[in-house]
Amino acid sequence: MEQNWIDPVVFSVGPLQVRWYGTMYVIGFLIAGLLLKYLSNKKVWPLPAETIDKYVTWMIIGMFFGARLAYVFVYNWEYYSVNLGEILSVWKGGLSFHGALAGLCFGTWIFAKRHNVNFYQISDCLAIAGTQGLFWGRVGNYINGELYGRVTDSWAGVVFPGGGPFPRHASQLYEAVLEGIILAVLVFIVHRKQKYYGVAGALFVGGYGVMRFIVEFFREPDPQLGYYFGFLTMGQILCLIMLPIAYGVFRHSQSYRIPNPMRT
Repeated sequence: MEQNWIDPVVFSVGPLQVRWYGTMYVIGFLIAGLLLKYLSNKKVWPLPAETIDKYVTWMIIGMFFGARLAYVFVYNWEYYSVNLGEILSVWKGGLSFHGALAGLCFGTWIFAKRHNVNFYQISDCLAIAGTQGLFWGRVGNYINGELYGRVTDSWAGVVFPGGGPFPRHASQLYEAVLEGIILAVLVFIVHRKQKYYGVAGALFVGGYGVMRFIVEFFREPDPQLGYYFGFLTMGQILCLIMLPIAYGVFRHSQSYRIPNPMRT
């Protein structure tokens, strides 16, 4: 159904604009910080509580660098190879969640090494605290009218600005619910019962891979890439790669039994 679109700008002060998309990321990181402090109170976070703010900083840096580099080199290198000066122009758009996840894991690994703790202990906390951020990020995509779905004649179709005159699947909201709510609840439940470090993190990687793979059937593929093998998108290919990685993490995590599992 056609609708008046949401203004992506929350408010403006002169040339300065506060946009909903950036606000959603801020909300996600604030909630992640609060959840990490909750995990610290429950003795799940393996370090002093004052290290949490440092870790959130590592999360932000790793996420944005990973998201941007993956978009540039995996999703749109043909363009950026002849426009090298725009590689760092993040404000013009272009981020990849798969790259963001890789950046988060790399930042988590460095943080764990610097503090001499088990990587899986920190990555479990990342999964528990960070999964909800997917909800806010996808809502931000919806408000921006980007990453919309394929054309549909269903009652749930939405006419997006820039998406042509036909209703499309609100695939951003499908992802928000599947990845940012359902997956977040599953990760939290599994975390409460896990006997080995790394299980919650493995569930997040595998669960995201499955849910994103499904949503990609409703999401419009990137126009510069289209389909591979006639039916797969780049997002789906990357999700398929995530599945054996998740299984490998799960198997490897069996070497790190939790001494006294906490029931949070």
